[in-house]
Amino acid sequence: MLGRVERVNHGVESNGLIQNGSCSSEEKLDQLREALGKSKGDPLRIVGIGAGAWGSVFAALLQDSYGQFREKLQVRIWRRPGRAVDRSTAEHLFEVINSREDVLRRLIRRCAYLKYVEARLGDRTLYADEILKDGLCLNMIDTPLCPLKVVTNLQEAVWDADIVINGLPSTETRDVFEEISHYWKERITAPIIISLTKGIEAALDPVPHIITPTQMINRATGIPMENILYLGGPNIASEIYNKEYANARICGSSKLRKPLARFLRQPHFIVWDNSDLVTHEVMGGLKNVYAIGAGMVAALTKESATSKSVYFAHCTSEMIFITHLLAEEPEKLAGPLLADTYVTLLKGRNAWYGQMLAKGELNLDMGDNISGKGTIQGVSAIEAFYDLLSQFSLSVLHPEEHKPVAPVQLCPILKTLYKILILREQSAEAILQALRDETLHDPRERIEIAQSHAFYRPSLLGQP
Repeated sequence: MLGRVERVNHGVESNGLIQNGSCSSEEKLDQLREALGKSKGDPLRIVGIGAGAWGSVFAALLQDSYGQFREKLQVRIWRRPGRAVDRSTAEHLFEVINSREDVLRRLIRRCAYLKYVEARLGDRTLYADEILKDGLCLNMIDTPLCPLKVVTNLQEAVWDADIVINGLPSTETRDVFEEISHYWKERITAPIIISLTKGIEAALDPVPHIITPTQMINRATGIPMENILYLGGPNIASEIYNKEYANARICGSSKLRKPLARFLRQPHFIVWDNSDLVTHEVMGGLKNVYAIGAGMVAALTKESATSKSVYFAHCTSEMIFITHLLAEEPEKLAGPLLADTYVTLLKGRNAWYGQMLAKGELNLDMGDNISGKGTIQGVSAIEAFYDLLSQFSLSVLHPEEHKPVAPVQLCPILKTLYKILILREQSAEAILQALRDETLHDPRERIEIAQSHAFYRPSLLGQP
């Protein structure tokens, strides 16, 4: 099932760094093909599922790096058909195309330029899947990509895939992979799945626990967890495609993550490997929660550095508090979690969403799937974390009242975000009221509480 993965582990240190210097793209591809037992003449088939910003960029990076080796590798991406591009977006697409000589020439050579002219004039409707074939992602139109092979039939996309890249929102992952499972019933060997998704669900029975996208995929398809990995890091999709220096971690089975880390690594995109799959996934979802609040604070205080720093102190203390509930060795997650939080606050869609809500340019009735941005994962994550941490079975000792309380009672920012976004009992201004509450604990105290008690609840991650 796993091929001959162990044969490529030589020369790779425990952190995924290469000892014997860099390899050419073709050498890295050949090494992965050998690891997966691919015979000559049988191309390695990589399929992206979901064409949001990061999913599209990831597929484009692979196409740019390895697309020239057509007999050895094929890259394609699936997205649902029928998503229309509105008139204002079509006009902006036209401006982007004409500002980039390389893109303009490419579309003219492909005889595709005229349809963008017609769309700008309102004489035709463009669709997200057709512009993706030209290298234009609806959720990231200011960053043209390379042309991609786009498939709109899910069965056609996945039935013979060797590696599947999950770029779906967490809220869609289970349903799509349940459908995919029907197309894999006759497979002899299990594919490899790399999930890019940052989001979680909460389950309360038989005990409160978190369900992550890799676990959703495992349950929906029956693919063993050793074949499912998570890749994440502090990055912005458009900047990675524009070759800004970035890094990420691929987490999961040691037999798979090491050859995959080597295959995915590029001079501007360093990929390390780590065994801690589920906890890294959960941390990726946690930072989205607090990014929404950060965007609200920034908008409501007109980018006050002081107010943003006050919020940052409180939200990071809550994240550290929650981390101690989830991880046996939480200190190992501090760096990756803060780095991912930092980049999300600077330029992530969740912080942007919080800003737009606070400014009144968006409202909650518009939902959490926003045109030009995609799904705002932090909304569902707020509900999931609140539901979990409000369970009294996870209670901790209140520092002043000296009695057991649900963990959420020590997370006032999370509670306020839940009231704003889920219950809709309060407006965005409530986030500032929470910060200005003089009874609010010093964030240092919350960290001390977490560090001085046996907070770890392995059941939260489904462990005994």
